[in-house]
Amino acid sequence: MENAHKRKKQPEVVRRALLDAAARIAVEQGLAAVTVQSVADAAGVTKGGFLHHFPSKQALLDTLFQEMLDQIDDNIDRRMVADPVAHGTFTRAYLEAVLHDGLPSKVNPWAALSVSMLTEPELRTLWVEWFRKRLDRHRETDADIGLAIVRLAADGIWLADLAELPLPDRARLRERLLEATRPR
Repeated sequence: MENAHKRKKQPEVVRRALLDAAARIAVEQGLAAVTVQSVADAAGVTKGGFLHHFPSKQALLDTLFQEMLDQIDDNIDRRMVADPVAHGTFTRAYLEAVLHDGLPSKVNPWAALSVSMLTEPELRTLWVEWFRKRLDRHRETDADIGLAIVRLAADGIWLADLAELPLPDRARLRERLLEATRPR
């Protein structure tokens, strides 16, 4: 490690390195392996450097999770803008974002962090708040019970992928779910 007194300070670069290191550790080794020391070591900073940017491991995880939600939000918004059919537009965009354009969820580098919301109350709260806001925003187009079933099915596929459960024809599943979002 370079001498911190001689190195030019680049707080945003260091902060990004800490976030990237934490995400990498979570994906490769699981969330339990994400510790202040392991992240600091992987990012090439001191423990004090870590604590300068994030007051705790939980603050780091919250930031990572919020970044993931922002990326999902951007992905969904891009898909919605391109969708000419108003009815079910959020649900179709959500389905496509969750299914990662036909790739199994385990390929997604955020998978380890995403699944952690099931056991981490703080992350689960962030997810619930995000999801409620999205549903409130799209109540006019996506309040239908059939669309709720499609979103729940998409979540089920995502969890099946994470558990590496065998699925029948994935492309056909996707098409059937998309079909269920179209107005009749």
